Amino acid sequence: IAPEGKCKHENTTCNPEIFNTTEIAKACPEAQCNFAFYGGKSLYHQYVPTFQMFNLFVFFWLINFVIALGQCALAGAFASYYWAFRKPDDIPPHPLFTAFGRAIRYHTGSLAFGSLLLALIQMFKIVLEYLDRRLKDPQNNISKFLQCCLKCCFWCLENVIKYFNRNAYVMIAIYGKNFCRSARDAFNLLMRNILKIAVMDKVTDFVLILGKILVAGCIGMLAFLLFTQRLPTIIEGPTSLNYYWVPLLTVIIGSYLVAHGFFSVYAMCIDTIFICFCEDMERNNGSTGKPYFIAPTLHGTLKKMQLVPQKQKE
Repeated sequence: IAPEGKCKHENTTCNPEIFNTTEIAKACPEAQCNFAFYGGKSLYHQYVPTFQMFNLFVFFWLINFVIALGQCALAGAFASYYWAFRKPDDIPPHPLFTAFGRAIRYHTGSLAFGSLLLALIQMFKIVLEYLDRRLKDPQNNISKFLQCCLKCCFWCLENVIKYFNRNAYVMIAIYGKNFCRSARDAFNLLMRNILKIAVMDKVTDFVLILGKILVAGCIGMLAFLLFTQRLPTIIEGPTSLNYYWVPLLTVIIGSYLVAHGFFSVYAMCIDTIFICFCEDMERNNGSTGKPYFIAPTLHGTLKKMQLVPQKQKE
């Protein structure tokens, strides 16, 4: 840089270690070589923010793909149990590994497409949040209201896509069709059994949230007794804490997250079994020629909940 702005070498790149010995310092005695910024002005450095957004998008895509792969593998394992007529004799060996290999070999494209839809919605949410933070000061009430509406719409859309993706992955694991056909079949099946789905979802959500709270509460109670030195039989060494609320909350939150991970397997199992049950009720009538594949104990439980017809052909 030149303080007076009369140097023809102004705004050129320089090396501060040898600047005083170069021709630029001799031609412009008042010029200085100062740090400007990291990187440079190449094409790569100009598109660094774009590359970062692309990396974030790929990160969302990969995370959703891993989740979709796990859901499809679990759905395949649970579906192989349900559609085994003689349980457990007809259940294939190692059903989880078999379903995982089948998902990797045949359904990678379908899972990638479903996770791509979810990643696009999540990127739209990130861009909307970024614009909200950049335009926060000059906003008026109307723009704030519109942004709140957009956030709510994208949140609802994301949860709806997640729900239908789960059911589409179940149909993929059962029939092996592509994502679009599986999503269409799952949607039609859910619409034909909307009342059963509503009852089952509410009961399942209530039971699972109670289980998570029970696990977190029990672990939190044990941690509280340990941190307050009320369990002397299992204490070895000094365990006194001046302030035990932070580790206690950490343990409770961590135990809840771990319980959520384990209970998500049960949730996928319930969704898979129930979709298979709805398919079974439509394809078969309980007669000798078309018997139900559902286990007798589960059939009795669903019958008590009035989710199956009371009069059936034997």
